[in-house]
Amino acid sequence: MTLLSAPIEYVPTGRLRISAMSRLVRRHPLVLIGGGLLLLLVILALAAPLYAGDPMNMDPYKRLQPPSAEMWFGTDNLGRDVFARTIFGARISLMVGLISAACATLAGLLIGVVAGYVRSFDNVIMRLMDALMSIPTILLAIALIALTGPGIGILIVAITIPQLPSITRLVRSVVLGVRERPYVEAALCGGARLPKVLWRHILPSTIPSLMVQSAIVCADAILTEAGLSFLGVGVPPEIPSWGNMIASSRLYLAVAPMTIFAPGICLAVTVLAVNLLGDGLRDLFDPRGKRRR
Repeated sequence: MTLLSAPIEYVPTGRLRISAMSRLVRRHPLVLIGGGLLLLLVILALAAPLYAGDPMNMDPYKRLQPPSAEMWFGTDNLGRDVFARTIFGARISLMVGLISAACATLAGLLIGVVAGYVRSFDNVIMRLMDALMSIPTILLAIALIALTGPGIGILIVAITIPQLPSITRLVRSVVLGVRERPYVEAALCGGARLPKVLWRHILPSTIPSLMVQSAIVCADAILTEAGLSFLGVGVPPEIPSWGNMIASSRLYLAVAPMTIFAPGICLAVTVLAVNLLGDGLRDLFDPRGKRRR
């Protein structure tokens, strides 16, 4: 039987997809570990009203009780369930981190494309980004919150603004390299309009780097929110947050250590999951860097 007459074996599409996913998991396990942990945390936070108690319920007769079958993580100095407050606090941290990363990514993408493609705006935008980078993130956030008052909305804005320079500079560097490539010049010479060239040829080149940088921004935003809440300038005190839970319980570490360990461990696991996801995405989109390491 010749090569041309040999029968072609049919492989189902579903089997190809499963094998491709299994290869992806074997080659880049950090994507699975970080993404799985982050997905689990999001599900637990969204489903908190179904299995967690009332995080605002206070019982003075149950102050600083140890973990039990009724209160898994014990109670705090006001008799509130630490487990319920930790689970509901995950909502604040994840919401602030994800929304801040999304807003910073979209705004930085727009500003970076303009800075990289329109040379007349490049110097102005880059000097503005340099000015923002020179201001510490915590101080800028505290100044904005002091002017407007505490709240989740202003907290997201205060965290988003300091993250703009890193994303803007990243997108600008990618756009500067892509705009000089032959296929972009050919599209412009062929009569393609600039918005179409940006959408079809330049923006797709920024997606891999943006995904990695967005994960880094998300982890940094979660830590910044916890730090601001710990200092008392983040979310209002009545809203459970990992930062204000640690701040309000630091005096009772020897008596009720779970009041600090529970939110602290959850904060560390969340940041670890986001960083693992970012490292996995970097290895996925840049396998040469993995081989160099």
